[in-house]
Amino acid sequence: MRKLISLLSAVVISLVSFVGIANSADSKKPTRIPTHNWSSQVVMAYVIGGIIEDMGGNVEYVPADSQAVYESIRIGDVDISHEVWESAFGKSFTTALDAGGLLDWGDHEARTLEDMGYPNWVTDKGLCPGLPDWTALKNPDCAKNFVTPDSDGKGRMLEGPQTWHGDLIPQRIEALGLADLWWVKFAGSADALWAELAAAKKEGRGTIIFNWTPNFTDGAGFTFIDFPPYTAGCRPEDGGDGKCGSPDGYLKKAVNADWTKTHPAAAKMFKRLSFSTGQIGAMAALVDVDKMTHEDAGKKWLADNESVWKPWTK
Repeated sequence: MRKLISLLSAVVISLVSFVGIANSADSKKPTRIPTHNWSSQVVMAYVIGGIIEDMGGNVEYVPADSQAVYESIRIGDVDISHEVWESAFGKSFTTALDAGGLLDWGDHEARTLEDMGYPNWVTDKGLCPGLPDWTALKNPDCAKNFVTPDSDGKGRMLEGPQTWHGDLIPQRIEALGLADLWWVKFAGSADALWAELAAAKKEGRGTIIFNWTPNFTDGAGFTFIDFPPYTAGCRPEDGGDGKCGSPDGYLKKAVNADWTKTHPAAAKMFKRLSFSTGQIGAMAALVDVDKMTHEDAGKKWLADNESVWKPWTK
């Protein structure tokens, strides 16, 4: 009888230990990673997914709206966000953060800037003397060098997809008294911005496009226009007059609060993960310059940079 009791006790202890180990390990339920519509974000999704898979986890990639994704994370439809750009998405992120269920999981090393600018050859060709000072845009002799067939005689600025910033740039152009000389067109995708860069260079005309850093253009030569400085509340959506540029901003990570409990090892890794400007630009370049698929670019980056990401998994 004593032997039976001892055997049963040992079984119970083993079961309790097993349950404890199981509870401390990551769930096999896939981590749902959103993908948006610019190269670095999608490549980084595959990089992060590859790291999680290397740790023994499962991953699902979910196409998601770049503004609505924070609410999706908050309610548990998506698990993480790895590129929260302050200028474009800070308000949506903060709204979801304040509502609960979404956690600020720290910043990348890289800082961000998102605004209108031009390739450096615009300056080399003397197409708009006075740039990058925004007041150079007031000169009709500048604007005429940026006219396109669809711009009705005005200089054209090519914004990103309207889902990114709404009417922020058209409101700014109007507020600064530039609307008589300049017209803002919205691109359908990030790829359309890069196609415009290539076309303008080939045609020898000026181009002003929306761009951001970190990006592959950091190495190619790109200058942002110096608009009046950003101050809190200067944008129309915040009650301001719109006469301001964009802020130098954070690049954050966000997570669903419950995911950190069901996937503690992945959450620990994701907390440690931090990319530099150069690393993020290199991810984008694999697609936008080297023409790799996003998935292959993610695999290549992981293979070439084990010394960077392996320590995050320890």
